[in-house]
Amino acid sequence: MNSKNKETLVCALGGLGEVGKNMYVVAHEEELFIIDCGVMFPEDDLMGIDYVLADYTVLKNMQEKIKGLIITHGHEDHIGGISFLLQNINIPVIYTPNIAGKLIKNKLSERNVPCPKMVTINEELNIKTKYFNIEFFTTTHSIPDSFGMAIKTPNGTIVETGDFKFDLTPIGPVANMGKMAAIGNDGVTLLLSDSTNALVPGFSNSESVVDEALGEIFSANPNARIILATFASNIYRLTHIIETCKENNRKVALFGRSMNTSIEIATECGYIKDKDIFITSDEANKLDPSKVCLLCTGSQGEPLAALSRIANGNDRNITLMPDDVVIFSSSPIPGNAMSINRIINKLYLKGAKVYTNTSEYDVHTSGHAKQEELKLLLRLIRPKYFMPMHGEYRMLASHASLGHLCDIPKENTFVLKNGDILALKDGNVYRKGNIPINDIYVDGNRIGDVGLSIIKDRKIMSTDGVLVVILNIDLKNKKMLIEPNITTRGFVVVNENQDLIKKIQDKTSIITLNELEKDYFSLTDLKNRIILEINSYVIELTGRRPIIIPMILISNEK
Repeated sequence: MNSKNKETLVCALGGLGEVGKNMYVVAHEEELFIIDCGVMFPEDDLMGIDYVLADYTVLKNMQEKIKGLIITHGHEDHIGGISFLLQNINIPVIYTPNIAGKLIKNKLSERNVPCPKMVTINEELNIKTKYFNIEFFTTTHSIPDSFGMAIKTPNGTIVETGDFKFDLTPIGPVANMGKMAAIGNDGVTLLLSDSTNALVPGFSNSESVVDEALGEIFSANPNARIILATFASNIYRLTHIIETCKENNRKVALFGRSMNTSIEIATECGYIKDKDIFITSDEANKLDPSKVCLLCTGSQGEPLAALSRIANGNDRNITLMPDDVVIFSSSPIPGNAMSINRIINKLYLKGAKVYTNTSEYDVHTSGHAKQEELKLLLRLIRPKYFMPMHGEYRMLASHASLGHLCDIPKENTFVLKNGDILALKDGNVYRKGNIPINDIYVDGNRIGDVGLSIIKDRKIMSTDGVLVVILNIDLKNKKMLIEPNITTRGFVVVNENQDLIKKIQDKTSIITLNELEKDYFSLTDLKNRIILEINSYVIELTGRRPIIIPMILISNEK
Protein backbone atom coordinates (compact mmCIF):
# COMPACT_ATOMS: atom_id res chain seq x y z
CA MET A 1 0.00 0.00 0.00
CA ASN A 2 1.26 3.50 -0.81
CA SER A 3 2.64 5.17 2.32
CA LYS A 4 0.78 8.36 1.42
CA ASN A 5 -2.45 6.59 2.29
CA LYS A 6 -1.14 6.22 5.83
CA GLU A 7 -1.33 8.97 8.44
CA THR A 8 1.61 10.90 9.87
CA LEU A 9 1.19 11.27 13.64
CA VAL A 10 2.33 14.07 15.95
CA CYS A 11 2.16 13.91 19.76
CA ALA A 12 3.60 15.83 22.71
CA LEU A 13 4.83 13.64 25.57
CA GLY A 14 5.72 16.78 27.53
CA GLY A 15 5.70 20.54 27.07
CA LEU A 16 1.98 21.30 26.75
CA GLY A 17 0.24 22.99 29.67
CA GLU A 18 3.60 23.62 31.32
CA VAL A 19 6.92 25.39 30.88
CA GLY A 20 9.44 22.56 30.74
CA LYS A 21 10.05 18.87 29.94
CA ASN A 22 9.65 19.40 26.22
CA MET A 23 9.36 16.15 24.28
CA TYR A 24 7.58 15.69 20.97
CA VAL A 25 7.17 12.72 18.63
CA VAL A 26 6.60 12.58 14.88
CA ALA A 27 5.88 9.16 13.36
CA HIS A 28 4.97 7.64 10.01
CA GLU A 29 4.47 3.88 9.69
CA GLU A 30 7.64 2.17 11.00
CA GLU A 31 9.67 5.40 11.44
CA LEU A 32 9.64 7.68 14.47
CA PHE A 33 11.66 10.73 15.49
CA ILE A 34 11.77 12.22 19.00
CA ILE A 35 12.29 15.98 19.26
CA ASP A 36 13.94 17.10 22.52
CA CYS A 37 13.88 15.37 25.89
CA GLY A 38 13.79 17.87 28.75
CA VAL A 39 13.10 18.06 32.45
CA MET A 40 10.94 20.38 34.50
CA PHE A 41 12.09 21.57 37.89
CA PRO A 42 9.54 20.87 40.63
CA GLU A 43 7.53 23.57 42.33
CA ASP A 44 7.28 23.73 46.12
CA ASP A 45 4.34 21.32 46.33
CA LEU A 46 6.40 18.41 44.92
CA MET A 47 8.28 17.76 48.13
CA GLY A 48 11.52 15.83 47.85
CA ILE A 49 11.34 15.61 44.05
CA ASP A 50 14.48 16.55 42.10
CA TYR A 51 13.12 16.56 38.54
CA VAL A 52 9.90 15.97 36.66
CA LEU A 53 10.26 13.99 33.42
CA ALA A 54 8.05 13.59 30.39
CA ASP A 55 6.24 10.26 30.21
CA TYR A 56 8.06 8.21 27.55
CA THR A 57 6.41 4.88 28.54
CA VAL A 58 4.70 4.63 25.15
CA LEU A 59 8.13 4.56 23.45
CA LYS A 60 9.15 1.32 25.16
CA ASN A 61 6.91 -0.69 22.82
CA MET A 62 8.07 1.27 19.75
CA GLN A 63 11.85 1.15 20.12
CA GLU A 64 12.39 -0.56 16.77
CA LYS A 65 10.70 2.43 15.05
CA ILE A 66 12.94 5.11 16.61
CA LYS A 67 15.26 6.60 13.99
CA GLY A 68 16.77 9.22 16.25
CA LEU A 69 16.47 11.92 18.88
CA ILE A 70 16.69 15.48 17.51
CA ILE A 71 17.76 18.28 19.89
CA THR A 72 16.87 21.91 19.14
CA HIS A 73 19.25 23.50 21.70
CA GLY A 74 21.06 22.88 24.96
CA HIS A 75 18.73 24.09 27.72
CA GLU A 76 17.69 21.78 30.54
CA ASP A 77 14.03 21.80 29.57
CA HIS A 78 15.11 20.30 26.23
CA ILE A 79 18.07 18.02 27.12
CA GLY A 80 17.82 17.39 30.89
CA GLY A 81 15.88 14.12 30.54
CA ILE A 82 18.20 12.40 28.05
CA SER A 83 20.27 10.50 30.62
CA PHE A 84 17.05 9.07 32.09
CA LEU A 85 15.61 8.26 28.64
CA LEU A 86 18.72 6.34 27.59
CA GLN A 87 18.51 4.15 30.67
CA ASN A 88 15.17 2.83 29.42
CA ILE A 89 14.99 3.38 25.65
CA ASN A 90 17.47 2.48 22.91
CA ILE A 91 18.23 5.59 20.84
CA PRO A 92 20.36 4.79 17.75
CA VAL A 93 21.57 8.37 17.12
CA ILE A 94 21.24 11.83 18.65
CA TYR A 95 21.16 14.75 16.21
CA THR A 96 22.30 17.74 18.23
CA PRO A 97 23.78 21.23 17.89
CA ASN A 98 27.43 21.47 18.89
CA ILE A 99 27.10 23.06 22.35
CA ALA A 100 24.08 20.95 23.27
CA GLY A 101 26.07 17.85 22.30
CA LYS A 102 28.91 18.78 24.66
CA LEU A 103 26.43 19.40 27.49
CA ILE A 104 24.73 16.06 26.81
CA LYS A 105 28.04 14.16 26.82
CA ASN A 106 28.91 15.78 30.15
CA LYS A 107 25.55 14.74 31.66
CA LEU A 108 25.84 11.17 30.42
CA SER A 109 29.38 10.90 31.75
CA GLU A 110 28.30 12.11 35.21
CA ARG A 111 25.60 9.40 35.36
CA ASN A 112 27.76 6.69 33.75
CA VAL A 113 25.30 6.31 30.88
CA PRO A 114 26.82 5.20 27.55
CA CYS A 115 26.64 7.86 24.84
CA PRO A 116 25.07 6.81 21.53
CA LYS A 117 26.25 8.03 18.16
CA MET A 118 25.99 11.82 17.77
CA VAL A 119 25.57 13.84 14.58
CA THR A 120 26.10 17.61 14.73
CA ILE A 121 23.23 19.78 13.49
CA ASN A 122 23.89 22.76 11.24
CA GLU A 123 21.98 24.40 8.39
CA GLU A 124 23.65 22.13 5.83
CA LEU A 125 22.48 18.92 7.54
CA ASN A 126 19.70 16.96 5.87
CA ILE A 127 18.28 13.90 7.62
CA LYS A 128 16.78 11.58 5.02
CA THR A 129 14.95 8.35 5.76
CA LYS A 130 12.33 6.35 3.89
CA TYR A 131 9.49 8.71 4.89
CA PHE A 132 11.18 11.82 6.32
CA ASN A 133 13.36 14.62 4.97
CA ILE A 134 14.42 17.01 7.75
CA GLU A 135 16.28 20.31 7.30
CA PHE A 136 17.25 22.96 9.85
CA PHE A 137 17.25 26.75 10.17
CA THR A 138 19.15 28.95 12.62
CA THR A 139 17.15 30.69 15.35
CA THR A 140 18.14 33.26 17.95
CA HIS A 141 17.84 32.14 21.56
CA SER A 142 19.78 32.68 24.80
CA ILE A 143 22.18 29.84 24.03
CA PRO A 144 24.31 29.45 20.89
CA ASP A 145 23.53 26.75 18.32
CA SER A 146 19.73 26.94 18.45
CA PHE A 147 17.72 25.54 15.57
CA GLY A 148 14.22 25.03 14.27
CA MET A 149 13.39 22.40 11.68
CA ALA A 150 11.20 21.61 8.70
CA ILE A 151 10.08 17.97 8.59
CA LYS A 152 8.86 16.86 5.18
CA THR A 153 6.54 13.85 5.41
CA PRO A 154 4.37 11.96 2.90
CA ASN A 155 1.38 14.00 4.18
CA GLY A 156 2.86 17.50 4.28
CA THR A 157 5.55 19.62 5.94
CA ILE A 158 5.75 20.13 9.71
CA VAL A 159 7.77 23.05 11.11
CA GLU A 160 8.99 22.86 14.73
CA THR A 161 10.56 26.14 15.88
CA GLY A 162 12.34 25.11 19.07
CA ASP A 163 12.75 28.09 21.42
CA PHE A 164 13.31 31.35 19.55
CA LYS A 165 13.11 35.11 19.43
CA PHE A 166 13.88 37.72 16.76
CA ASP A 167 16.82 39.90 17.77
CA LEU A 168 18.13 42.21 15.05
CA THR A 169 21.25 43.10 17.05
CA PRO A 170 22.07 39.83 18.80
CA ILE A 171 25.31 38.84 20.46
CA GLY A 172 25.46 35.78 18.17
CA PRO A 173 24.11 35.05 14.67
CA VAL A 174 20.84 36.52 13.42
CA ALA A 175 17.94 34.10 12.91
CA ASN A 176 17.76 32.90 9.30
CA MET A 177 14.50 34.60 8.36
CA GLY A 178 15.26 34.08 4.68
CA LYS A 179 15.27 30.31 5.06
CA MET A 180 12.13 30.45 7.21
CA ALA A 181 10.36 32.45 4.50
CA ALA A 182 11.57 30.01 1.81
CA ILE A 183 10.16 27.08 3.80
CA GLY A 184 6.90 29.02 4.13
CA ASN A 185 6.85 29.65 0.37
CA ASP A 186 7.18 25.91 -0.28
CA GLY A 187 4.06 25.33 1.85
CA VAL A 188 3.76 24.31 5.51
CA THR A 189 0.96 22.01 6.63
CA LEU A 190 1.46 22.21 10.40
CA LEU A 191 3.42 24.65 12.59
CA LEU A 192 4.52 23.82 16.15
CA SER A 193 5.73 27.06 17.74
CA ASP A 194 7.16 28.20 21.12
CA SER A 195 4.45 29.86 23.27
CA THR A 196 6.43 30.86 26.39
CA ASN A 197 5.92 34.62 25.93
CA ALA A 198 2.61 34.50 24.05
CA LEU A 199 0.94 36.57 26.79
CA VAL A 200 3.50 39.39 26.57
CA PRO A 201 2.86 42.23 24.09
CA GLY A 202 5.48 43.82 21.88
CA PHE A 203 9.00 42.78 20.97
CA SER A 204 11.59 41.36 23.36
CA ASN A 205 14.63 43.51 24.12
CA SER A 206 17.84 42.79 22.30
CA GLU A 207 20.63 41.06 24.20
CA SER A 208 22.77 44.10 23.34
CA VAL A 209 20.48 46.22 25.60
CA VAL A 210 21.42 43.95 28.52
CA ASP A 211 25.07 44.44 27.63
CA GLU A 212 24.64 48.22 27.95
CA ALA A 213 22.74 47.96 31.26
CA LEU A 214 25.39 45.75 32.84
CA GLY A 215 28.07 48.17 31.67
CA GLU A 216 26.23 51.05 33.36
CA ILE A 217 25.98 49.18 36.67
CA PHE A 218 29.67 48.29 36.60
CA SER A 219 30.55 51.95 35.91
CA ALA A 220 28.23 53.20 38.68
CA ASN A 221 29.85 50.93 41.29
CA PRO A 222 33.60 51.12 40.59
CA ASN A 223 34.73 50.39 44.15
CA ALA A 224 32.35 47.58 45.09
CA ARG A 225 32.76 43.87 44.63
CA ILE A 226 30.15 42.68 42.13
CA ILE A 227 28.31 39.37 42.52
CA LEU A 228 26.39 38.45 39.38
CA ALA A 229 23.87 35.59 39.23
CA THR A 230 22.48 34.33 35.95
CA PHE A 231 21.47 31.14 34.16
CA ALA A 232 24.59 29.06 33.56
CA SER A 233 23.12 27.86 30.26
CA ASN A 234 22.80 31.42 28.89
CA ILE A 235 26.17 31.31 27.20
CA TYR A 236 25.65 34.52 25.22
CA ARG A 237 25.03 36.34 28.52
CA LEU A 238 28.13 34.77 30.04
CA THR A 239 30.29 35.89 27.11
CA HIS A 240 29.37 39.55 27.38
CA ILE A 241 29.60 39.46 31.19
CA ILE A 242 33.19 38.32 30.71
CA GLU A 243 33.76 41.13 28.18
CA THR A 244 32.23 43.69 30.56
CA CYS A 245 34.55 42.50 33.34
CA LYS A 246 37.51 42.77 31.01
CA GLU A 247 36.57 46.33 30.02
CA ASN A 248 36.25 47.26 33.71
CA ASN A 249 39.54 45.62 34.70
CA ARG A 250 37.89 42.98 36.87
CA LYS A 251 38.85 39.34 37.32
CA VAL A 252 36.13 36.66 37.42
CA ALA A 253 35.70 33.90 40.00
CA LEU A 254 33.19 31.17 39.20
CA PHE A 255 30.79 29.59 41.70
CA GLY A 256 28.51 26.64 40.97
CA ARG A 257 29.27 23.40 39.13
CA SER A 258 26.98 24.16 36.19
CA MET A 259 28.58 27.60 35.83
CA ASN A 260 32.03 26.03 35.62
CA THR A 261 30.80 23.50 33.05
CA SER A 262 29.20 26.17 30.85
CA ILE A 263 32.30 28.38 30.95
CA GLU A 264 34.50 25.40 30.02
CA ILE A 265 32.26 24.55 27.04
CA ALA A 266 31.98 28.20 25.95
CA THR A 267 35.77 28.50 26.07
CA GLU A 268 36.25 25.23 24.21
CA CYS A 269 33.85 26.39 21.47
CA GLY A 270 35.59 29.74 21.10
CA TYR A 271 32.91 32.00 22.59
CA ILE A 272 35.23 33.02 25.45
CA LYS A 273 38.81 33.72 24.38
CA ASP A 274 40.49 35.23 27.46
CA LYS A 275 41.26 32.37 29.86
CA ASP A 276 43.51 34.56 32.03
CA ILE A 277 40.53 36.56 33.32
CA PHE A 278 39.44 33.69 35.59
CA ILE A 279 40.73 33.37 39.14
CA THR A 280 40.07 31.10 42.12
CA SER A 281 37.98 32.08 45.14
CA ASP A 282 41.17 32.33 47.24
CA GLU A 283 42.66 34.77 44.73
CA ALA A 284 39.39 36.74 44.69
CA ASN A 285 39.52 37.15 48.48
CA LYS A 286 43.05 38.59 48.27
CA LEU A 287 42.26 41.15 45.55
CA ASP A 288 40.74 44.58 46.10
CA PRO A 289 36.92 44.28 45.81
CA SER A 290 36.93 46.76 42.92
CA LYS A 291 38.94 44.23 40.88
CA VAL A 292 36.59 41.27 41.35
CA CYS A 293 33.34 39.90 39.91
CA LEU A 294 31.87 36.71 41.35
CA LEU A 295 29.86 34.92 38.63
CA CYS A 296 27.51 32.38 40.17
CA THR A 297 24.45 30.19 39.86
CA GLY A 298 21.34 30.71 41.97
CA SER A 299 19.41 33.42 40.11
CA GLN A 300 16.20 31.46 40.79
CA GLY A 301 16.70 31.29 44.55
CA GLU A 302 17.64 27.60 44.50
CA PRO A 303 18.47 26.71 48.13
CA LEU A 304 21.67 24.78 47.32
CA ALA A 305 22.97 27.09 44.58
CA ALA A 306 25.99 29.35 45.05
CA LEU A 307 24.13 32.64 45.60
CA SER A 308 21.88 31.11 48.26
CA ARG A 309 24.92 29.78 50.12
CA ILE A 310 26.55 33.21 49.97
CA ALA A 311 23.37 34.98 51.14
CA ASN A 312 22.91 32.49 54.01
CA GLY A 313 26.56 32.75 55.07
CA ASN A 314 27.11 29.05 54.33
CA ASP A 315 29.70 29.33 51.59
CA ARG A 316 33.13 28.17 52.72
CA ASN A 317 34.99 30.49 50.36
CA ILE A 318 33.04 33.75 50.15
CA THR A 319 31.63 35.97 52.90
CA LEU A 320 29.15 38.68 51.91
CA MET A 321 30.41 42.21 52.55
CA PRO A 322 28.16 45.22 53.32
CA ASP A 323 29.25 47.13 50.20
CA ASP A 324 28.74 44.22 47.78
CA VAL A 325 26.63 44.81 44.65
CA VAL A 326 24.49 41.82 43.63
CA ILE A 327 22.97 41.63 40.14
CA PHE A 328 20.18 39.19 39.23
CA SER A 329 20.62 38.94 35.45
CA SER A 330 17.51 36.80 35.01
CA SER A 331 13.75 36.83 35.41
CA PRO A 332 11.80 34.50 37.71
CA ILE A 333 10.69 31.18 36.25
CA PRO A 334 7.02 30.61 37.20
CA GLY A 335 6.89 29.30 40.77
CA ASN A 336 10.29 30.70 41.83
CA ALA A 337 9.33 34.28 42.78
CA MET A 338 9.04 33.57 46.52
CA SER A 339 12.42 31.82 46.66
CA ILE A 340 14.08 34.72 44.84
CA ASN A 341 12.47 37.30 47.13
CA ARG A 342 13.73 35.44 50.20
CA ILE A 343 17.30 35.60 48.89
CA ILE A 344 16.97 39.30 47.97
CA ASN A 345 15.71 40.13 51.48
CA LYS A 346 18.66 38.29 53.04
CA LEU A 347 21.07 40.21 50.80
CA TYR A 348 19.51 43.55 51.79
CA LEU A 349 19.63 42.63 55.48
CA LYS A 350 23.39 42.12 55.17
CA GLY A 351 23.86 45.51 53.54
CA ALA A 352 24.28 44.50 49.91
CA LYS A 353 22.95 46.61 47.05
CA VAL A 354 20.74 44.53 44.75
CA TYR A 355 19.88 45.08 41.09
CA THR A 356 17.06 43.15 39.44
CA ASN A 357 15.48 43.48 36.01
CA THR A 358 13.56 46.80 36.08
CA SER A 359 12.59 49.60 33.73
CA GLU A 360 15.68 51.49 34.94
CA TYR A 361 18.13 48.67 34.29
CA ASP A 362 17.42 45.96 31.69
CA VAL A 363 19.76 43.37 33.20
CA HIS A 364 17.85 40.51 31.56
CA THR A 365 15.94 39.87 28.39
CA SER A 366 13.99 36.76 27.55
CA GLY A 367 15.17 34.29 24.95
CA HIS A 368 11.56 33.70 23.92
CA ALA A 369 9.55 35.61 21.32
CA LYS A 370 6.86 38.02 22.48
CA GLN A 371 3.58 38.60 20.65
CA GLU A 372 4.85 40.72 17.74
CA GLU A 373 7.71 38.28 17.09
CA LEU A 374 5.29 35.35 17.20
CA LYS A 375 3.16 37.10 14.60
CA LEU A 376 6.25 37.64 12.45
CA LEU A 377 7.05 33.93 12.60
CA LEU A 378 3.46 33.06 11.68
CA ARG A 379 3.67 35.40 8.67
CA LEU A 380 7.00 33.92 7.57
CA ILE A 381 5.86 30.30 7.82
CA ARG A 382 2.19 30.81 6.82
CA PRO A 383 1.02 27.35 7.98
CA LYS A 384 -2.30 25.81 7.02
CA TYR A 385 -2.68 24.38 10.55
CA PHE A 386 -1.18 25.56 13.83
CA MET A 387 -0.41 23.83 17.15
CA PRO A 388 1.07 26.12 19.85
CA MET A 389 3.59 24.26 22.02
CA HIS A 390 5.87 24.83 25.01
CA GLY A 391 3.73 26.78 27.44
CA GLU A 392 1.04 26.78 30.08
CA TYR A 393 -2.52 26.51 28.74
CA ARG A 394 -3.11 30.27 28.98
CA MET A 395 0.02 30.78 26.85
CA LEU A 396 -1.07 28.18 24.30
CA ALA A 397 -4.54 29.75 24.08
CA SER A 398 -3.08 33.25 23.65
CA HIS A 399 -0.75 31.97 20.93
CA ALA A 400 -3.68 30.32 19.14
CA SER A 401 -5.48 33.70 19.18
CA LEU A 402 -2.42 35.29 17.55
CA GLY A 403 -2.72 32.62 14.88
CA HIS A 404 -6.32 33.68 14.21
CA LEU A 405 -5.14 37.29 13.83
CA CYS A 406 -2.61 36.05 11.28
CA ASP A 407 -5.33 34.46 9.12
CA ILE A 408 -5.20 30.89 10.40
CA PRO A 409 -8.84 29.75 10.74
CA LYS A 410 -9.93 28.96 14.28
CA GLU A 411 -10.87 25.41 13.27
CA ASN A 412 -7.28 24.92 12.05
CA THR A 413 -5.66 25.63 15.44
CA PHE A 414 -5.16 23.00 18.12
CA VAL A 415 -4.66 23.78 21.82
CA LEU A 416 -3.75 20.33 23.09
CA LYS A 417 -2.69 18.45 26.21
CA ASN A 418 0.23 16.09 26.60
CA GLY A 419 -0.75 12.78 25.03
CA ASP A 420 -3.19 14.23 22.49
CA ILE A 421 -2.45 13.01 18.96
CA LEU A 422 -2.69 14.94 15.71
CA ALA A 423 -2.84 13.13 12.36
CA LEU A 424 -1.71 14.51 9.01
CA LYS A 425 -3.17 13.00 5.86
CA ASP A 426 -2.98 14.38 2.33
CA GLY A 427 -2.31 17.92 3.56
CA ASN A 428 -5.04 17.97 6.20
CA VAL A 429 -4.67 17.79 10.00
CA TYR A 430 -7.16 16.45 12.55
CA ARG A 431 -7.30 15.08 16.09
CA LYS A 432 -6.63 11.37 16.47
CA GLY A 433 -7.42 10.43 20.09
CA ASN A 434 -4.85 10.41 22.87
CA ILE A 435 -2.58 8.25 24.97
CA PRO A 436 -2.49 8.33 28.80
CA ILE A 437 0.32 10.56 30.08
CA ASN A 438 1.56 10.90 33.66
CA ASP A 439 4.40 12.96 35.09
CA ILE A 440 7.44 10.88 36.03
CA TYR A 441 9.18 11.96 39.23
CA VAL A 442 12.90 11.60 39.97
CA ASP A 443 13.65 11.31 43.69
CA GLY A 444 17.37 10.86 44.31
CA ASN A 445 18.49 7.92 42.18
CA ARG A 446 14.97 6.52 41.88
CA ILE A 447 12.89 7.15 38.77
CA GLY A 448 9.14 6.73 38.68
CA ASP A 449 8.57 4.93 41.99
CA VAL A 450 7.29 8.06 43.74
CA GLY A 451 3.68 8.67 42.74
CA LEU A 452 0.94 11.10 43.64
CA SER A 453 -0.03 9.13 46.76
CA ILE A 454 3.48 9.53 48.22
CA ILE A 455 3.52 13.22 47.30
CA LYS A 456 0.17 13.60 49.06
CA ASP A 457 1.54 11.91 52.20
CA ARG A 458 4.57 14.23 52.15
CA LYS A 459 2.29 17.26 51.97
CA ILE A 460 0.27 16.01 54.93
CA MET A 461 3.42 15.34 56.94
CA SER A 462 4.71 18.82 56.12
CA THR A 463 1.53 20.51 57.34
CA ASP A 464 -0.09 18.22 59.96
CA GLY A 465 2.73 15.88 60.91
CA VAL A 466 2.81 12.22 61.91
CA LEU A 467 1.23 10.45 64.89
CA VAL A 468 2.64 7.02 65.75
CA VAL A 469 0.58 4.61 67.90
CA ILE A 470 2.71 1.85 69.48
CA LEU A 471 0.94 -1.19 70.94
CA ASN A 472 2.38 -4.18 72.79
CA ILE A 473 -0.05 -7.10 72.64
CA ASP A 474 -0.05 -10.56 74.18
CA LEU A 475 -1.55 -12.43 71.25
CA LYS A 476 -2.07 -15.72 73.07
CA ASN A 477 -4.08 -14.21 75.90
CA LYS A 478 -5.55 -11.41 73.78
CA LYS A 479 -4.59 -8.55 76.06
CA MET A 480 -2.54 -5.36 76.04
CA LEU A 481 0.64 -5.64 78.08
CA ILE A 482 1.00 -1.89 78.59
CA GLU A 483 -1.09 1.12 77.69
CA PRO A 484 -0.57 2.48 74.14
CA ASN A 485 2.46 4.69 73.60
CA ILE A 486 1.78 7.80 71.50
CA THR A 487 4.60 9.69 69.84
CA THR A 488 4.44 12.46 67.23
CA ARG A 489 6.57 14.41 64.76
CA GLY A 490 5.33 17.74 63.43
CA PHE A 491 1.91 17.34 65.12
CA VAL A 492 2.17 18.47 68.74
CA VAL A 493 4.84 18.60 71.43
CA VAL A 494 4.01 15.56 73.60
CA ASN A 495 5.23 17.02 76.91
CA GLU A 496 3.10 20.15 76.44
CA ASN A 497 -0.10 18.32 75.40
CA GLN A 498 -0.46 15.53 77.95
CA ASP A 499 -4.26 15.82 78.12
CA LEU A 500 -4.59 15.37 74.36
CA ILE A 501 -2.13 12.46 74.33
CA LYS A 502 -4.05 10.78 77.21
CA LYS A 503 -7.32 11.04 75.28
CA ILE A 504 -5.71 9.45 72.21
CA GLN A 505 -4.24 6.69 74.40
CA ASP A 506 -7.63 5.96 75.98
CA LYS A 507 -9.35 5.93 72.58
CA THR A 508 -6.70 3.56 71.23
CA SER A 509 -7.15 1.22 74.25
CA ILE A 510 -10.89 1.02 73.66
CA ILE A 511 -10.41 0.26 69.95
CA THR A 512 -7.77 -2.40 70.70
CA LEU A 513 -9.79 -4.14 73.43
CA ASN A 514 -12.89 -4.24 71.21
CA GLU A 515 -10.90 -5.87 68.44
CA LEU A 516 -9.25 -8.38 70.82
CA GLU A 517 -12.67 -9.52 72.09
CA LYS A 518 -13.75 -10.59 68.60
CA ASP A 519 -13.81 -14.32 67.84
CA TYR A 520 -11.65 -13.76 64.83
CA PHE A 521 -8.82 -11.32 65.58
CA SER A 522 -6.77 -9.84 62.74
CA LEU A 523 -3.76 -7.54 63.07
CA THR A 524 -4.68 -5.98 59.73
CA ASP A 525 -8.19 -5.21 60.96
CA LEU A 526 -6.78 -3.69 64.15
CA LYS A 527 -4.37 -1.42 62.22
CA ASN A 528 -7.11 -0.29 59.85
CA ARG A 529 -9.51 0.38 62.73
CA ILE A 530 -6.87 2.47 64.57
CA ILE A 531 -6.07 4.51 61.45
CA LEU A 532 -9.76 5.14 60.70
CA GLU A 533 -11.01 5.94 64.18
CA ILE A 534 -7.97 7.77 65.57
CA ASN A 535 -7.87 9.90 62.41
CA SER A 536 -11.50 10.97 62.92
CA TYR A 537 -10.95 11.46 66.65
CA VAL A 538 -7.85 13.66 66.17
CA ILE A 539 -9.67 15.78 63.57
CA GLU A 540 -12.53 16.22 66.04
CA LEU A 541 -10.16 17.24 68.86
CA THR A 542 -7.69 19.42 66.95
CA GLY A 543 -8.89 20.05 63.39
CA ARG A 544 -5.61 18.60 62.13
CA ARG A 545 -5.05 15.57 59.89
CA PRO A 546 -1.74 13.92 60.79
CA ILE A 547 -0.74 10.65 59.18
CA ILE A 548 -1.59 7.85 61.64
CA ILE A 549 0.97 5.04 61.79
CA PRO A 550 0.13 2.04 64.03
CA MET A 551 3.07 -0.11 65.18
CA ILE A 552 2.09 -3.38 66.88
CA LEU A 553 4.59 -5.42 68.87
CA ILE A 554 3.52 -9.03 69.39
CA SER A 555 4.31 -10.99 72.55
CA ASN A 556 3.30 -14.60 73.23
CA GLU A 557 3.58 -14.89 77.01
CA LYS A 558 3.33 -18.35 78.54
